[in-house]
Amino acid sequence: MVASACAAAAVTGRRKVASKAGRTIAAGENGTMCGRFTMTYPDARLLALALGIEAADLVDWTPRFNLAPTQAHFIVVLRGEDRHVLPARWGLVNEWGTDANGAARTINARAETLSERPSFRNAFEQRRCIVPADGFYEWEGTRGERRPYWIHRRDGGLLLMAGLYEYWQPRPGVRECTFTIVTREANATVGRLHNRMPVIFDDAQADEWMFARTPPARLQELLRAAPEGGLQLRAVSRAVNRVENEGEELLEPAAEQARLF
Repeated sequence: MVASACAAAAVTGRRKVASKAGRTIAAGENGTMCGRFTMTYPDARLLALALGIEAADLVDWTPRFNLAPTQAHFIVVLRGEDRHVLPARWGLVNEWGTDANGAARTINARAETLSERPSFRNAFEQRRCIVPADGFYEWEGTRGERRPYWIHRRDGGLLLMAGLYEYWQPRPGVRECTFTIVTREANATVGRLHNRMPVIFDDAQADEWMFARTPPARLQELLRAAPEGGLQLRAVSRAVNRVENEGEELLEPAAEQARLF
C-alpha cells in the first residue's frame, strides 16, 4: 500500500538531485535518461483500474507532474497472479548500501548489461517490477536555453516502464524500497532528443517481465521487443527544469517551440 507517509514524501520530501557550484542540477542536464517523469492521473480509482490493482493500494494518491530522482513514487510487482503496489524511492540502493548518496546515479539501468553489472544483476534475476508513468521528459538545446519536451502516448494511456527494485536499511530496523528504470536504445521518435529511452511494455509483456519464473532468454527477448510506436512529443514550459516545480501547468504546450516535430 502506498502509505500516507510515502505520499507526503513525494510532495514535501523532495531531495535535490545534485549540486554544482551551489546550483541544483535538473535530471537530464547531465545526459541522464530517463531523468524525470510524470504520473498525472487525477482519479486513483481509474489509475488502479488501468494498472490492474486494488484501489485501496493507492490511498492518498497525488498526481505528479515533475517526478525527479530520489523522490518517492510507487512500483507494481507480481505476487502469484496478482499485481500489488510497493511504495519506493527512485534511485536504486543495494541491500549492502550504507547510504543513499549514490542513488541519483542509479536511476537508470541499461537493458544491454543488466546481467553483468553487480549493482543490477541480483535485482534483474529476482526483483523485477513495473514503474507506472504517463509520460517522461527529455530536453533539447544548450545550457540556459534548454527546452523540455513531454513524451507520452498519443492515446493518453499509461507507460508501463521496466524496472528493478531493491531494499536497503537507511537506519537500523527500517527497510526502504528503491527502484531503477531500465533503458534501451531510443526509437525514432525519442531519438530526436536522446539516444536512450525507457523500456516500455504492453500489459501482457509487463506480467511476463514481473513473473518470477520467466526464463532469462525470454527476459532478454522482452527487452528487445518492447513496443516502439505510439509516442509523441510536446514542447512544454521551461518551469519543468526546476525540480521543485509541480502542477498541471507544466504540461501546457510551450508558447514557442524550439523545433516542430
